[in-house]
Amino acid sequence: MIDPMASDLITTELPPEEIELAKKRRVVDRLAERLADAEEDIADLRTELERFEARYTMEVGRLYAEQDEIDAQIAEEELKLVPDDEEIKKKVEELRRLADESAARARAAADKEAEQWEPTAEARKAYHELARSIHPDLVLDVSEKERRHSLMAELNRAYSSGDQVRLKRFADELRVSPDAVKGGSLGDELVRAVRQIAQIKKRLAAIMSEKQETVSGELFILHTKAVEETSAGRDMLKQMAERAKTHIAKTQRRLENLRNVNRSAEEYVKDRFGMDISEFR
Repeated sequence: MIDPMASDLITTELPPEEIELAKKRRVVDRLAERLADAEEDIADLRTELERFEARYTMEVGRLYAEQDEIDAQIAEEELKLVPDDEEIKKKVEELRRLADESAARARAAADKEAEQWEPTAEARKAYHELARSIHPDLVLDVSEKERRHSLMAELNRAYSSGDQVRLKRFADELRVSPDAVKGGSLGDELVRAVRQIAQIKKRLAAIMSEKQETVSGELFILHTKAVEETSAGRDMLKQMAERAKTHIAKTQRRLENLRNVNRSAEEYVKDRFGMDISEFR
């Protein structure tokens, strides 16, 4: 049986650099685990909000886009009544721009909705392990850090899009990666560990800042409200869509009335003076 006092002596006889390095490596391991968790959480948050934004745009935003188009057409009909009115001309230009932007967002959301994916438990585990292994803040060399930034971005894209094949390829590549090889002098290792700790803490702070900015944004607040409404048995997006449809029906009637007025004016001028003024509008 080893005497506890003797064990203490053995420990204290280790060079202080080795003792400190062992401590620092334990800290690096703990922080690396936290960093992998944080990267996974923020990636999940981004993915969740992207899916919600796509659903919002498809169910509600597309109706708003339709409303914007109707508003632009109403302004265009109004301009036909007073073609020299500069204020209405500016209004037409602005509403047309908004309508085109809304239509583009609706089309982009439709494409994103088609790519929707729910990560499996296996994918989450793979992402966590890979993020922990290739995170750029775990290395000091500038070129290696840049390479890892690219790898991390590719990993995030693979995870968000549900590319299981790419996730597996990442794992296979890591088994033979130079990153798995340890080397260097004791002093180098100690400096490396100290800087790794500083870099990981910096990245953790950046993730926290991104998360705080995200949760204070309009999209996250709307998403949170939708979740609360769902828990209460209500579909907030569906209700918003119904209100939008009611407003669209109302403004559609106004658009038709304006078109009728303009058609009547064109017919009157044609019958009275034999002119087709529609060509000048």
